[in-house]
Amino acid sequence: MDTFNQAPYPTLTIDILESISDGVFTVDDQWRISFFNRAAEMITGISRAEALGQLCSEVFKSSMCEANCALRCTLQDQTPIINKPGFIINANGEQIPISVSTAVLKDANGNVIGGAETFRDLSEVEALKNALHGQFRVGNFISYSPTMRQLFESLPAIAQSPITVLIQGDTGTGKELLARAIHEMSSRSDQPFVAVNCGALPDNLLESELFGYKKGAFTGAARDKPGRFKLAEGGTLFLDEIGEISPAFQVRLLRVLQEQQYEPLGAIRSEKSSVRIIAATHRNLQQMVANGEFRQDLYYRIHVVDLKLPSLRERKEDIPLLVDQFIRKFNQKHQRHIQGITSEALALLMAHDWPGNIRELENMIESAFVLCSGEEINPVCLKTGLSLATSQDSEEQDINRVREVAERRSIQVALERNHYNRAATADELGIHKTTLYRKMKSLGIPFPEKNGRNRIIRS
Repeated sequence: MDTFNQAPYPTLTIDILESISDGVFTVDDQWRISFFNRAAEMITGISRAEALGQLCSEVFKSSMCEANCALRCTLQDQTPIINKPGFIINANGEQIPISVSTAVLKDANGNVIGGAETFRDLSEVEALKNALHGQFRVGNFISYSPTMRQLFESLPAIAQSPITVLIQGDTGTGKELLARAIHEMSSRSDQPFVAVNCGALPDNLLESELFGYKKGAFTGAARDKPGRFKLAEGGTLFLDEIGEISPAFQVRLLRVLQEQQYEPLGAIRSEKSSVRIIAATHRNLQQMVANGEFRQDLYYRIHVVDLKLPSLRERKEDIPLLVDQFIRKFNQKHQRHIQGITSEALALLMAHDWPGNIRELENMIESAFVLCSGEEINPVCLKTGLSLATSQDSEEQDINRVREVAERRSIQVALERNHYNRAATADELGIHKTTLYRKMKSLGIPFPEKNGRNRIIRS
């Protein structure tokens, strides 16, 4: 970016800066914003009137605002910075990836009077990069996994239908996140999403929590209280851990789902309900039905569409992706500037079995933020959360598992890019076709029903 030589800026210069798609702002020698163009307003969501005269650190909640401030470095050593990556937090609280370029701002006599910075919104570039790397995203879900891709592809049709959905998966796999994603993709997205954990309350409390109560229904009921069905009216009610409710309450819930009406405690008439039900459980409801622990009619009522979330140990190729996502999240939350994770620390994460799934991984990364004093998460930051052997043999085994996951992913991506033509895939990877066949077999990569020449593959 050229250095400004005049202040105030000529009309022609301002017209040019207003017409470009990059955000541009300048600061004076007190770090207060003196110019803020139209693109800067659009990218940040902050109006020019709000920005002018404010400290730039108050306007730009950036990953570079403290020790890594690009503009401060430029003003200190008089050296421009070109396309430094980072992110800002816009007015809606969203993290926006940007690249930054800086220059010294001088007056007509060559005196330094402040600094100038341009920043480019890289959101579309990041989205394209994700697509090219085979990432799939729905709401807060992001994955490389082919299993998750199939799940994601089914969600738009499911979301637009009012049918009841049952989400099954281990604890910590993100069942509520998936329920929220379905709600946000549906025609009810502008209506409430209400969640209740059915396993956390005994029957009497769960009944009043779901259906509400009228004044005087019991001692202490001094006023009417709406239940979750009422609060979710027109929207979505998420019944988490539905497998934990008692057989007696299953009968009550079945009647509500069948008749689409309920009676608050102490009421003399029923109230109609227009909510979409999404239920979730970590238990095997089919087995519970066989054991007489869960009503078969209720099971079939909620089991209209069944979505199964794989455990993290079934999609370990997503761990590096999830770690990057959590690092960005906790950099924002804790005002840190962690740049990434070392290969040794990642190897430890890849070797862990993750009984707590994604929730456990997220908690571990946040814990590492507390323990990590450098710019990267290293094995020392993770030791308190991982009960893994640290012998040389174990470390070598961990690294081999990381290599195996990376190799599996590279082969899967190459196969998809070449429409499962094994000869073309082997050529791209620089290996013989028989070597590719052997690796696919050893890494557990399934063979498609048809190859790249549309011929049936027979085992």
